[in-house]
Amino acid sequence: MILSLLSMPDKINIAGFDIIDLPGFLEFMLRFFLNLGVIMILVRWLYYSGTKRKDYLFTYVLISSLVFLLCYLLESVKLQIGFALGLFAIFGIIRYRTNSIPIKEMTYLFLVIGVSVINALTSTKTSFADLIFTNLAIVFITYSLEKLWLLKNESSKLVIYEKIELIRKGRYEELVRDLEERTGIENINRVEVGKINFLRDTCELTIFYFEKKLNRTDSTENSESINDDDDDD
Repeated sequence: MILSLLSMPDKINIAGFDIIDLPGFLEFMLRFFLNLGVIMILVRWLYYSGTKRKDYLFTYVLISSLVFLLCYLLESVKLQIGFALGLFAIFGIIRYRTNSIPIKEMTYLFLVIGVSVINALTSTKTSFADLIFTNLAIVFITYSLEKLWLLKNESSKLVIYEKIELIRKGRYEELVRDLEERTGIENINRVEVGKINFLRDTCELTIFYFEKKLNRTDSTENSESINDDDDDD
C-alpha cells in the first residue's frame, strides 16, 4: 500500500481541471493547521482566558479561518499586497450592530487577520522556519503584553447615574465612594463623565476598575451581564 501511494503522480488532471496537486495540497494543509493553532493560542488561551467573551471568540476563529482561505485560494490573482490592505480596510470600518468594537477587541481583530494573511500569502521563497518564527514572535509578544507586562486587567462598565451633583469639581472622591457602595465594585481606578441629561437629571458614567481573579462561575455570570448591557444599548 505504501508503494502504491509513493507511485501515485503528484498531480491528477481530468479534462484540464486539477483534481489534486499533492505537494500543493500538503503545503495548504500545513499552513492551515499552523494558522489555526496560532489563532487558538492567541484567542482561546490569551484573549478568552481573561475576558470570557464567547461572542468574540466565535468571531475571531471564523474570521481568521475565512481570511486565510480567501487569501490562500485567491493567491494566484497576484493581488497579494493590495488584497491584504483591502481586508484591513474592510474590517477596520466594521461596526457590529450599532456598537463600536472596544479598542482591545479591535486590536485582536487586526491581529487574527494579520496572522492569517501572513500564513496564507507568504511566498514560497520564504522558508517554513521563517514562517514558524514569525508566528512564534507574534505569540510571544502578545503573551508578554497580556500576561507578563499588563498584569492587571482594567475593565470598564457604563452606568446611568442620577446624582449629577456629585460630578462637580471637588466631589470626585464622594462620587467614587458612592459608586463603589452602590455597584459593589472595589478599588475603582477612574471615572469618566459622558452624556449629561438635565431634563432627567441623569448622566452616563464609565467606571474603570481592575478585575480580580474570579472563579469560572462568576466570570461567566459577569460576561453574560455585560453582554446583556450591550444588547440593551
